[in-house]
Amino acid sequence: MSVKKRAIILSLVVSILLMLAKFAAYFITGSNSILTDAAESIVNVIAGSFAFYSIYLSTQPRDENHPYGHGKVEFFSAFVEGILILIAGVIIIFKSSYNLIYPHAVGQLLEGTLIIGITGLINMIVGLYLINVGKDQHSITLQADGKHLLTDTYTSVAIVVGLILIQLTNIIWLDSLLSVLVGFYIVYSGYKLTRGSVGGLMDESDFTLVEEVVEVLQKNRHNPWIDVHNLRTQQYGPELHIDCHVTLPYYFDLNKVHREISQIDELINSNGVRKAELFIHADPCLPECCHYCHMSECPVRSEAFRKEIVWTPEIVIKNKKHFENELL
Repeated sequence: MSVKKRAIILSLVVSILLMLAKFAAYFITGSNSILTDAAESIVNVIAGSFAFYSIYLSTQPRDENHPYGHGKVEFFSAFVEGILILIAGVIIIFKSSYNLIYPHAVGQLLEGTLIIGITGLINMIVGLYLINVGKDQHSITLQADGKHLLTDTYTSVAIVVGLILIQLTNIIWLDSLLSVLVGFYIVYSGYKLTRGSVGGLMDESDFTLVEEVVEVLQKNRHNPWIDVHNLRTQQYGPELHIDCHVTLPYYFDLNKVHREISQIDELINSNGVRKAELFIHADPCLPECCHYCHMSECPVRSEAFRKEIVWTPEIVIKNKKHFENELL
């Protein structure tokens, strides 16, 4: 069994056990804020189940119908999880607002506080584990599930603090007020998760990754690599695809062009950047490129080298040769 599958199974089992514990705490106390935490745990279980299926599907090999693999399902999984969190938050706000107007008695808060505190600690440990595994395995699903559990931890901490205040002050309506505030935080967390997953589904560029790739190319650039432009990144679950155009001397034969492109591929995949599949288009150089070209023994040079153009993300993502950028 893969590391990702073990991690998501652990998350699902823990979510079920903690959900049962929180509902037990609610039946003991009758606390509206504890019910809020328990209701969010239902979302954890549903989201964890869907995440398990998405992890299973994303690890399947490419086929004729899915030439880029099945990794994008992880973004869809994160989107569903975010929507579920949003719905749970809205329901919590409405119910807690009603109980704020029509409060009801609560009891045995000490036992309930202890149970919620323990569940929050467990969620924090499992959440941090999922985030670390998700980053290591480049799994958006595991990271989303881990962040969800950390959100659950923060709400549990807030609820524990609120329950302690209720016991100290005997102000019952604090229970519902706290639940409303936690509900708004849950809605905000669901929005952030949904926003990130939609960005992935829409192939939103990962600018941090672009910076890493450009830094590697700039530090190890070869003289024939006159410029790099139209660089784009695309993620399919754990798989990464990079497209770019590279300007090479127009008199290079096909074997030499292939060798230069292969060196770029090897460079990116061996220098700390995430393993990626590259699609590199070779462009022929033009006389306007001469003033920033490093080919000192070029047989067709029409102008002397004047200054190197430093590759930056802002330059390489444009679909223009560097001299065209200078004209803007």
